[in-house]
Amino acid sequence: MAYLTLKGINKIYPNGYHAVHDFNLQIEKGEFIVFVGSSGCGKSTTLRMIAGLENISKGDFLIDGQRANEKGPRERGVAMVFQSYALYPHMTVYDNLAFGLTLQGVDDDVIEQRVNSTAAILGLTDYLDRLPRELSGGQRQRVAVGRAIIRKVDIFLMDEPLSNLDAKQRVTMRSEITQIHRETGATTIYVTHDQTEAMTMADRIVVMKDGYVQQVGTPYDLYFNPTNMFVAGFIGEPPMNFIESRIENGILNISNNPIDLSYVADSEVLEKYEGKEVVFGFRPEAVRLINSNYEVGNAYKMNCVVELVELLGDNTNVYVDIYGVNSILKVDPHESPEINTALEFSIPYGSVYLFDKETEKRIKLKNTK
Repeated sequence: MAYLTLKGINKIYPNGYHAVHDFNLQIEKGEFIVFVGSSGCGKSTTLRMIAGLENISKGDFLIDGQRANEKGPRERGVAMVFQSYALYPHMTVYDNLAFGLTLQGVDDDVIEQRVNSTAAILGLTDYLDRLPRELSGGQRQRVAVGRAIIRKVDIFLMDEPLSNLDAKQRVTMRSEITQIHRETGATTIYVTHDQTEAMTMADRIVVMKDGYVQQVGTPYDLYFNPTNMFVAGFIGEPPMNFIESRIENGILNISNNPIDLSYVADSEVLEKYEGKEVVFGFRPEAVRLINSNYEVGNAYKMNCVVELVELLGDNTNVYVDIYGVNSILKVDPHESPEINTALEFSIPYGSVYLFDKETEKRIKLKNTK
């Protein structure tokens, strides 16, 4: 039996707004689960229902097989880290860490031992006598995480904990939270709008849109086998490129550039979608620029015009016009092209995606797992 079970969870507010629709998920003990999606998709609302901070309108929430809908936050044995640090400004780091244990009536010597061990894990030993205003943003976030893990609960809930940090601090804290998870072994549910955080930290990711779960899977599953256009476009940086077209006689004709789909699609698929509009997709990093030293095989050739070039150091993002469609190519920085030049590139057959334009669901191709 799963450690945490969400069965048909719904959240409907008094004004009739339906924030979360039929959310179903089973979470194993010790898993690191990330809820990801754009603002307003229902991920934080779902987390707050798990925490007991929001009532569940319909459905069942079980902890270790026991219904927990009516239990308060303390009874559920959860610790939560919020987007804001929520530190007591007049208390030192030591007192902030110790406060929850003090309320529980824990002995002073036990508090001291647990504060010191938690501070050592988070690199806060030298800052225990400082006030929050004397700390950097990253250090304050560590204190907030420390207040959660010091309680030694079985479930950690984190709601956008890194959103107030700069880019460098976010990278550091990502690795620190992942390491803390490994050391504590606690079941962790983490909410973010940042797909990079989701991909680098999660055992499994739950992608949400407009209150609905779009897909649940490992980072690998979501990247290579997205179930629909939303997931395909949300996971990956830069996002997947999409080109709309129509299948006619097994050919995808994109502005007079014919793409023979028989290389990637079975005859049953081609017959089913004959005469229908579809969306051709490929990831920016899947392409190879064609030059005299590169022989194209088992790949589609395409032409484009370069509109903008962004050199990022380890790669270059090339913004191009492909037959009137704005797209992005991710290429080797040593192959960076010039603006306003024509460019030819290839997409391996195994890197091609096809979607039903009407339903936006992925169409099963030969390379689909």
